[in-house]
Amino acid sequence: MPSTGRAALLTLLAMLAFAANSILCRLALTQTAIDPAGFTLVRIAAGAASLWLIARATGHAKAGPGAGAGSWRGAAALLAYAAAFSFAYLTMTAGTGALLLFGAVQATMILVGLSRGERLVPLQWGGLALALGGLALLLAPGLSAPDPLGALLMAAAGAAWGVYSLLGRASRDPIATTAGNFLRATPMAAVLALLAAWAGPVFGGGLRWDQGGLVYAVLSGALASGVGYSIWYAALPALTAARAASVQLSVPVITGLAAVLALGERITPILAISSLAVLGGIALVIVGKTRRA
Repeated sequence: MPSTGRAALLTLLAMLAFAANSILCRLALTQTAIDPAGFTLVRIAAGAASLWLIARATGHAKAGPGAGAGSWRGAAALLAYAAAFSFAYLTMTAGTGALLLFGAVQATMILVGLSRGERLVPLQWGGLALALGGLALLLAPGLSAPDPLGALLMAAAGAAWGVYSLLGRASRDPIATTAGNFLRATPMAAVLALLAAWAGPVFGGGLRWDQGGLVYAVLSGALASGVGYSIWYAALPALTAARAASVQLSVPVITGLAAVLALGERITPILAISSLAVLGGIALVIVGKTRRA
């Protein structure tokens, strides 16, 4: 188990890496010629290579599909998240996208818990209502409302990541499992890229590559995803479940601030109020779970 100081540093680095995924994707799709399907393929392939190398270097020998790590269901959920994430960022700002993604992830996990018989205390119901109200405000028609299709895709990405997280809860070796899922998802992403090349405008204008876009995609896959997840798994043993959930509330905030600096985005009043409602509501759900335990 890492020391308190080391765990804090690892946690900070992991949150920065998670936020970087949104920034890198948005940079690639707005400032280079790469298409969403191509970005997804390179991101997943680079993530698979990075995670496999990390798994081998750290003694996680069973890190590939042939070794039994990961699952095809996990890989499908991973691809669904990554593809919807990339296509959503064609039209969404990084800050809005990160908030919607995070809200959808948490909502999915809460709803699955309820379907399995979990019960919420009044404080948690209040937090859930506050978070949903924040999302409703964010998506309400108006000048600052995100593109409906982009919002739907990002919500789908969040739901897929929620499912992916739930599938991985029972893993005894999360690094090997994640490496196996990324390796399995790579040929799936290649099929998506081929569909993009064949279908053209339906898939974001066809398959396109350029050097800058490839660099952003590799950084997103190898560093922000592969190294980021590995750092997070290294920090987790020193964190309680509530603290691990709580620190992830910082990711949309970090993303929004980074988007101002890297992309010139504005933090609108609607986005600020929605962020407070969504993140505050989820915090109440987490606090309620801790008290109930």
